[in-house]
Amino acid sequence: MFNLGLPLTELERVAARLGSDVAFCLTGGTALGTGRGELLAPVLATGALEWVLVTHPEGLSAGSVYAECDRLRGDREVPAPQVDPLLLGALRQGDPAQIGPLLHNDLQPAAFSLLPALRDTVDTGLSEGALGGLVSGSGPTCAFLAQGADDADDLANVLASKGFPGDVLRATGPAHAGVLGVADLL
Repeated sequence: MFNLGLPLTELERVAARLGSDVAFCLTGGTALGTGRGELLAPVLATGALEWVLVTHPEGLSAGSVYAECDRLRGDREVPAPQVDPLLLGALRQGDPAQIGPLLHNDLQPAAFSLLPALRDTVDTGLSEGALGGLVSGSGPTCAFLAQGADDADDLANVLASKGFPGDVLRATGPAHAGVLGVADLL
């Protein structure tokens, strides 16, 4: 990447130091992230997925979201992360209608707690026809899955008209390594 002449293992090491999700930019495609998100395993997925992203100008630090997640969980034991086999099957089939309801983010309640406007954003996207919607990572961006490109364009236009304080973006995934997946800024 960037014609640095470095082996992938060295680029992955640097990516892990830069941030938990940076490794996805090196590999692209669909992958399962473990550890802090820097350990990737490819996932068999077919077809393209059409996304609408709504940003929020008020940032959320990952550290504060994780701390809030811990606070909300209290003393409850946290089970080891599990990959939903239904989600893996839906990705293999490339069926957005199956994938949408299976989208989940354990950090979402904490992000909602710290920035309640995100709950309204997710609720609005779902009520306007998204197949699934959630806070992306630790936020504050919200991601919505649409059935196809025309549906995503329609959803993006509706969400842009709602007056959310951030930007509404369209993306098609999976993106290839080194490619930013954002297609349009409305």
